[in-house]
Amino acid sequence: MYSDFRIYVADLAAYNNGKLHGVWIDAIADDIQEQINDMLKLSPEGFAEEWAIHDYEGFGDVSLSEYQGIESVRDIACFLFEYDEFGAALLDYWSNDIEDAKKAAEGCYQGVYDSLADYAQAITEDTTEIPSHLAYYIDYERLGRDIEMNGDVYTLEKGYQKVYVFSHH
Repeated sequence: MYSDFRIYVADLAAYNNGKLHGVWIDAIADDIQEQINDMLKLSPEGFAEEWAIHDYEGFGDVSLSEYQGIESVRDIACFLFEYDEFGAALLDYWSNDIEDAKKAAEGCYQGVYDSLADYAQAITEDTTEIPSHLAYYIDYERLGRDIEMNGDVYTLEKGYQKVYVFSHH
């Protein structure tokens, strides 16, 4: 299976002796460790057992470390695959804590809006009967700002007029 999420795993024994030996691996694959073991068996040094991630593709703004655990890499790749629209920004918000990011994506996501004011207007109109003669007096921009400042929601902006809204509850 090929995905857009790949890691380049290097043989450190070869690397430390001035040789490039490694393999690109699909980060969503189930057999990442087996592919690493196969690469190490073919080492030009003959005694290879250590490896490191020297490059990666498809992870957007998410940073992987050289010695990131394979399960962690796979979890991040799967999360980004599932939540490609806002996954990287959500991981960044939660300091790469995959569990908190999953909880937010699955339980706190309120939707994507052009602005926080649009979210405030939608939530107000969905939950409150506003008399037509008062509708023009509501400042949704300020209301949206207050909702965020009160800690009820947090937002992730991804591009022009793409505000992802998440509740804190």
